[in-house]
Amino acid sequence: MTLRPTAVLICPGRGTYNKAELGTLGRFHAGNPLIATWDAMRADAGQQTLTALDSAQHFAPGRHTTGDNASALIYACSYLDAQAALQSHDVKAVTGNSLGWYIALAAGGSTDAIGGLTIVNTMGTLMHRHGAGGQILYPFVDEDWRPIGETEAEIMDLIARIDGRPDHRLALSIHLGGMLVVAGNDAGLDAFADSVPSKDGRYPLRLPNHAAFHTDMLAQVAEMGRAALGPDLFCDPHLPLIDGRGSVWWPKSSDIGALRGYTLDTQITRTCDFTAAIQSAARNFAPYRFIVTGPGTTLGSAVAQSLIAINWQGIDSKAAFMARQARDPLVVSMGRPDQRPLVLGDFTTVEPA
Repeated sequence: MTLRPTAVLICPGRGTYNKAELGTLGRFHAGNPLIATWDAMRADAGQQTLTALDSAQHFAPGRHTTGDNASALIYACSYLDAQAALQSHDVKAVTGNSLGWYIALAAGGSTDAIGGLTIVNTMGTLMHRHGAGGQILYPFVDEDWRPIGETEAEIMDLIARIDGRPDHRLALSIHLGGMLVVAGNDAGLDAFADSVPSKDGRYPLRLPNHAAFHTDMLAQVAEMGRAALGPDLFCDPHLPLIDGRGSVWWPKSSDIGALRGYTLDTQITRTCDFTAAIQSAARNFAPYRFIVTGPGTTLGSAVAQSLIAINWQGIDSKAAFMARQARDPLVVSMGRPDQRPLVLGDFTTVEPA
């Protein structure tokens, strides 16, 4: 008997469509009729079309990484990848990182393809126009993806102390596997960057064109989003949705008003715990495979680090994870040319029990 492998789908957030991803939409999804529909929606709104952005001769950060453009590009690539994965795998649940939650809503059936872009386009544009503050990325694990002593607790204590200073704002934005995404105003971010040791010549890393996502600094943006995006955009999901707290929204038993409230309030103004979402996916659904949709290839390590933290299937380090990947990939990123065929290929073997 032939079975489709079980999977949890993971949709990426901002920062995943960069120079290397230019052309991704056309390369993998040329001719899909949804692209023309989405292009028309953006043209009607006076925005650059996805086709024009994706087919540009050169990647321009000032054009491609702004919230109004980047969010829609990432949504289109991820949503269409999710549709392909749904055909080849028995998808048990869908989750996402930050912006990826909006994509997960569409991939999991809590809104349709048009509604999903409406949500993403609206929130991306509001973030671009009214977003305040910024974000810094900082690791708390070693080279083998194991926690370094009390580093995480020390960082959290530092965040609280800096946030307590006059005119300083700082908070945990995203718990991202072995990384913490810290958000705040310039004074808070500068104080944080000055207080932590440099790592690998790269961290602390200030993320370009990012606001203080997942903090109360964006309460005004959340309020604008609720005013612009009505209840009719949301419906009962077809698949379980795992939110940024690790909570599961189940088909046929979810309060749709509460789901909209979470999406347009809590999800925007409170910490997004991506680590908890992945660990919830593992514990509740035990999939054969975790599939990260494109674009980009940066989220796979955060998924692996989240699983290492709970010793999932005996994987307790980067070395153990890489050994498992070489033998039978557990985490597959559709943005990687060597892993994409694992999602799109034909499956002729029965999934191991």
